[in-house]
Parts: sequence; C-alpha cells; structure tokens
Amino acid sequence: MPEKFAAELIGTAILIILGDGVVAGVLLNRSKAQNGGWIVITAGWGFAVMAAVYAVGAVSGAHINPAITLGSLVTGAIDLPTAITYWIGQLIGAFIGAVFVYLVYLPHWRPTEDADLKLAVFSTGPAIRNYSTNLLTEIVATFILALGVSAIISNRAGALTPLLVGLLVWGIGLSLGGPTGYAINPARDLGPRIAHAVLPIPGKRDSDWAYSWVPVIGPLIGGALGFLFFKLIFTNFMLVGIPTT
Repeated sequence: MPEKFAAELIGTAILIILGDGVVAGVLLNRSKAQNGGWIVITAGWGFAVMAAVYAVGAVSGAHINPAITLGSLVTGAIDLPTAITYWIGQLIGAFIGAVFVYLVYLPHWRPTEDADLKLAVFSTGPAIRNYSTNLLTEIVATFILALGVSAIISNRAGALTPLLVGLLVWGIGLSLGGPTGYAINPARDLGPRIAHAVLPIPGKRDSDWAYSWVPVIGPLIGGALGFLFFKLIFTNFMLVGIPTT
C-alpha cells in the first residue's frame, strides 16, 4: 500500500505542476505564454493528465482524482482502505504540486495586479456564478470523464491508454469547460486552493471558499454515476468487461 500512496501523491503532483503551470503561464503578467488562450490551457491539462498516468499508472492505476477513486470504490474495483489511501495521497500531491507552481512563477505574482487571476492559477471558478448550474456542469463533465476512462480501459488500449485519457480530458475542457473551468477532480481544486490560502502570494484575494464545495461535490457525484452507468449499461447489456485499476 505505501507504494500506491506514493504513486498517487507523485502522479497528482505531476498533474498539478503541469496543469496549474499552464494556467499560470497564460494568466500571469510578463510570462512568455501570457494570453495564450483557452486552447493552450485545455491542451496543457490534457498533456498533464497523460504525463501523470504514464508516470504512475503501472503502480496505482493512476487515479490521480478522488472522483475516479470513488467510482472505482462504488463499483467494487477497489476496497475502502485503498480508496482512503488514494484520497490522502491525491490531496497531498495536489498541494505539493501547487507549491511548485508558486515557486516556479515566483517573480510573476507581484507584477500581476488582478487578484482573481492569481486565484485562477490555483483553483476553478465559474464564468457565471449559479451554484445549481455550476454543480450540474461539474457532474456532467466528470460523468463523461468516468464513462470515457471506463470505455478506454475496457477496450484494452494498453500503452496508448494514458494518451487517450489525456485527449479525453482535452476534449472535455474544450466542450464543457467554459462554464466552470472544469475541475472534474476534487483534489485538483481543493489542494491548490488550500495552497493559495496559505502561501505568501503578493496581493492575493480570499480563496473563494463559498464556491469551493462545487468542484468537490460535483465531480464526486459525476464520477460515481459515470462508473455505475458504465457497469450497469455497458457491462450488463453490451457484454464488455468491467475496467479494473
């Protein structure tokens, strides 16, 4: 179990270093990637997922996402002690990854006057704040993630699996990311949000805890429903295998 804990911690840290890193590059002043746009951000997150899954997939299955872990738990693919181990590793890894992003972009925080942009490097926020629709967006987007990951694994893509999952995340960002910034991963949002709250970032605002429950609860619901839907519909009626992690 310690090796799986370490794998989830390292994999999630890689995810956040590359994912929050691309957001920082696009949003922070005087970055060479500034104003790169949504295509750059969504592509960066897709590549971040790919790299993380390649890095630790052979050890833990590279959940790197509490929603995926919950989906695996409710469908019986893993047990509760394993799930708890994964969740702890994921949250710690996300926090560590965010600290690395803070350090890499250390000279860029002060020149960036917009405190909202600084927060956006670490955590998601809605384009239009409406908690019910924001929650629905996160549920739907994570449902598609869980369903897509299940389908990719069931088709035995082998060494191509991390690449295909990364492309899936890229597609979700392009299609469903506009309303909320597509957290689709509670650790991805909560760990860096905590880092934003405690790090000495010049000119930062509050960490928007009033919204913070949406990118945690929404993905957990969507992930569980996505895995259950795949098991119920695809496994029982289409005679495909249940994905294992």
